[in-house]
Amino acid sequence: MSSNIVSYLSSLGIWNWFILAGVLLAIEVMVPGTFFLWLGLSAAAVGALSLGIDWGWQFQLVAFAVLALLSFVVWWRIGRPGGKAPDRPFLNRRTEGYVGRVFTLEKPIVGGNGTVKIDDSIWRVTGPDCPAGSRVKVARADAAMLMVEPA
Repeated sequence: MSSNIVSYLSSLGIWNWFILAGVLLAIEVMVPGTFFLWLGLSAAAVGALSLGIDWGWQFQLVAFAVLALLSFVVWWRIGRPGGKAPDRPFLNRRTEGYVGRVFTLEKPIVGGNGTVKIDDSIWRVTGPDCPAGSRVKVARADAAMLMVEPA
């Protein structure tokens, strides 16, 4: 069985690398993540090298493995996102950006619940009872609820 597969792959010649590259790049398009991109480019590079070099399939396979590892290392060192700090660190976590800030109560905290106006939004707050107009400091945030304490 394995000799049939090897003989079939060797009968394709160098085109098996271009076919593999196409399949891997198609998988990358369907399941993005830049993992299959590097494998596809490595397969295409081995195919291109095989156009000028007559070498056995064993050497081609080793060249593919080396090129794939090199491309991963290059991507990991140079192209990987996440190296710099985001310009908006509290995007999708707005409440965490309010921790430590002081605001004026719009509605009094009665029974542990009240509201503050922050910019153009009204936020629910929880904390000890305080009259409207009191200054409160955000101690922590839990989802869309701000836990406050008197400032």
